[in-house]
Amino acid sequence: MSAMHHNTSPDLKVVANKLKDILEISNSSLKMRKVIVVLCNIVATRGARIAAAGIFGILKKMGKDTIKDGEKQRTVIAVDGGLYEHYTEYQKCLENTVNELLGEDLYDSIVLVHSNDGSGIGAALLAASHSQYLEAMEP
Repeated sequence: MSAMHHNTSPDLKVVANKLKDILEISNSSLKMRKVIVVLCNIVATRGARIAAAGIFGILKKMGKDTIKDGEKQRTVIAVDGGLYEHYTEYQKCLENTVNELLGEDLYDSIVLVHSNDGSGIGAALLAASHSQYLEAMEP
């Protein structure tokens, strides 16, 4: 999607090449390519806003959606994935949506950073916490 969005050539040649290489569509019209670019932007924006809503939900569950006792705690959120890493428009949309949901005051205390292999680290943390939970439940 990033290549589609960043294609600024008047004939959208990159889009035509992707359609040909990936979907084997060799005779796409300029109108069709323009619609595909708009569609990719819609899908990416929707995905970023859904991800931001998930982040906001976690922050809310942790009680970090409000300022307590006049103090703002700094929160770092590690984001893994190629879309966030390589697709600037997706990254901006995700960050803007988190800002919109939290508000300027709270968003200033939030730091979103790209994390390589965040999925593997997250899976390891989840497995470790689950095993501790099981140990605690045993008689």
